[in-house]
Amino acid sequence: MLLISLFTFLISIIIMILTSILAKKTISDREKNSPYECGFDPKGSSRLPFSLRFFLIAVIFLIFDVEITLLLPISSIINLSNIFSWLSSIIFFLIMLLLGLYYEWHQGALEWSK
Repeated sequence: MLLISLFTFLISIIIMILTSILAKKTISDREKNSPYECGFDPKGSSRLPFSLRFFLIAVIFLIFDVEITLLLPISSIINLSNIFSWLSSIIFFLIMLLLGLYYEWHQGALEWSK
């Protein structure tokens, strides 16, 4: 068992050394191997201005996206139980969702240019 493990280790070391010797390394490969950070230069300044409007729209999207994922399984839950017991909670949930949307709209958070 020890001999097989040693043999496997030696073969893997030999293969790694051969591939590093035979590999073509050019200057253009350095650019391919550098990290890509959403179009930003990773070696540049990390303090870039960020649009607060974009952040606010993204947070609002996430909140309403989570709300929609909570609404999707309701149709299968209604089939398993009494519809009248779930109807009041569904209506309350939708009213709260619409009130939140109205509040964001009234505060001007949904207007892109201001």
